[in-house]
Amino acid sequence: MNRKDVAELLNRRRRQILVHSIIYYKMDDNLISDSTWSAWATELEELQKKYPDIAAKVPYAEEFKDFDHSTGMNLPLDDPWAVNKARQLLAMKDRGFCIQCEQLEIKL
Repeated sequence: MNRKDVAELLNRRRRQILVHSIIYYKMDDNLISDSTWSAWATELEELQKKYPDIAAKVPYAEEFKDFDHSTGMNLPLDDPWAVNKARQLLAMKDRGFCIQCEQLEIKL
């Protein structure tokens, strides 16, 4: 994986973890399974350890600096962008869209 691919994956996983943590902890709902969240979180933690120089330059670097895969509760669950994205995803669910978040790489 080249540096650009690593940065894109770090960015995507951080946003996914943040948005789905908001959905779970703040909105008392879920769109993905616990095992999917855990897999994403573990992958993110490993990427951040393996590529700390890249991780430091990707959005939400400070917020995910000490992230471990055990919980998303300590993330900025009031982040305006992420809260808005969480609301959009839940609105899609409420309108009857079949969302398979585990398979669909939503551009977060």
